[in-house]
Amino acid sequence: MSVKRHKRKYLCGVSFIQKLQDRWKVDSPIKVILILTVFALTGSTVVYLKGFVKNYFADLWWFDILYYVAILPVYNIMLLMYGFVFGQFAYFWDFEKRFFARIFKRNSK
Repeated sequence: MSVKRHKRKYLCGVSFIQKLQDRWKVDSPIKVILILTVFALTGSTVVYLKGFVKNYFADLWWFDILYYVAILPVYNIMLLMYGFVFGQFAYFWDFEKRFFARIFKRNSK
């Protein structure tokens, strides 16, 4: 006997929100939307800042290299700032700790 599973379809992609809620271990769909908003605003701000700063450096070839190296700490600080503004600082603080733990993970042999 096989059991048929019916895939639930929701209006406005609620199943997608539920999947993110489970993956991120947050307790409400509103928090998922706030977290997505924080990521969107942080990314948009970083793109805006590049255009703003690049006006001062014209098309110097080294600017792009320097920008991509310098943007990592700036992005992470902005992520925490927006997370604080939207009441999700604890989530993003844990996110940052996991992120940097993965980057600076040392192999102990």
